[in-house]
Amino acid sequence: MERRQWSDLGTRQKQALSAVAVVETVLTVAALVDLARRPAGEVRGPKAAWVAGVFVQPVGPIAYFVVGRR
Repeated sequence: MERRQWSDLGTRQKQALSAVAVVETVLTVAALVDLARRPAGEVRGPKAAWVAGVFVQPVGPIAYFVVGRR
């Protein structure tokens, strides 16, 4: 399978990838802000582990919001 460059992509593909990148960035920032503000007692598991887990894209931030909060 040949790797494609950004310049090889069509307009719709570029828009779709950009939208996905924005959503991932927003979810990651929201999860990190929530972790920083939420007391440790309201987080399932160690906060440090969730901070690291949030950077596993795209499942990390989603997992935090679904499973990590009490």
